[in-house]
Amino acid sequence: METITSRQYLKIKELYPDYLSAVETLGKTIKKGGPIDEKTAQLVQLAAAASIRSEGAVHSHTRRAINAGAQTEEIYHVILLLTSTIGFPNVVAALSWADDVIENT
Repeated sequence: METITSRQYLKIKELYPDYLSAVETLGKTIKKGGPIDEKTAQLVQLAAAASIRSEGAVHSHTRRAINAGAQTEEIYHVILLLTSTIGFPNVVAALSWADDVIENT
């Protein structure tokens, strides 16, 4: 499933490879600099993506969380935990975006 976001990512990668490399290096450096494991890091980033209503980032971090070993129940729980913070409608939207990925894996 290719989303608009992934097409945009590839376009940026083609047009600005040094920029994208720097962004990716920053993310890797931050993850290596602390005690949080990859699965937890992806779940945290998934929660942040849901909080800012970024459909593409929810797709990306759902996929990455699964690849890091997260179970569907963990992904749903992380999003459901946001209910009192971001509200029920935003949680429902984020769950539907996560399902886009979960149902295609």
